[in-house]
Amino acid sequence: MPITPANGLSADTAAAPSQEESAEPIMLELVDEDGRTIGTAEKLSAHIAPGRLHRAFSVFLFDDEGRLLLQRRALEKYHSPGVWSNTCCGHPYPGEPPFVAAARRTGEELGIAPALMREAGTVRYNHPDPASGLVEQEYNHLFVGIVRAEPRPVPEEIAETAFVTPAELDALRARLPFSAWFMTVLDAARPVVREVTGDAAGW
Repeated sequence: MPITPANGLSADTAAAPSQEESAEPIMLELVDEDGRTIGTAEKLSAHIAPGRLHRAFSVFLFDDEGRLLLQRRALEKYHSPGVWSNTCCGHPYPGEPPFVAAARRTGEELGIAPALMREAGTVRYNHPDPASGLVEQEYNHLFVGIVRAEPRPVPEEIAETAFVTPAELDALRARLPFSAWFMTVLDAARPVVREVTGDAAGW
């Protein structure tokens, strides 16, 4: 299970702004329990306890061997810094289709484009982050795909990456912190994960 540190920006990812460093406030879509848009809110305000239900996405990318690409969130992030999580997650801009947002953010954070990416349903959850006190009240759109390019993570967003088998994931989770939402979104995406990776991968 090689872990690759993020150690610099490539020429084509250097221009991608960090969501958290943008001069303009980042707005999210607020939704009802059925996922219908009911308004917008500034990103941080939507995460202050008790949180406001908003649209999000989570991406799970696998290599051709069926290993999941994980990222460790950068220590500078205000929310869940330094913890391991799924390949990519984030929030669509108001009016942006979740699939488009997932592909965009994967490129911005990891410098890669999936060779395949498909929808894997939605999941709604309420997860407080004990470290920051912020709350994830999310209606999350799930995506599963294949990646064949080498990740080129942006250090401001990602500290490290690793491709893991299910057994390696279990060992990593036993000794290192993961995001509060990780297992919720992984379990919800598993049916499509198995379709994409095949039975031999063990997911």
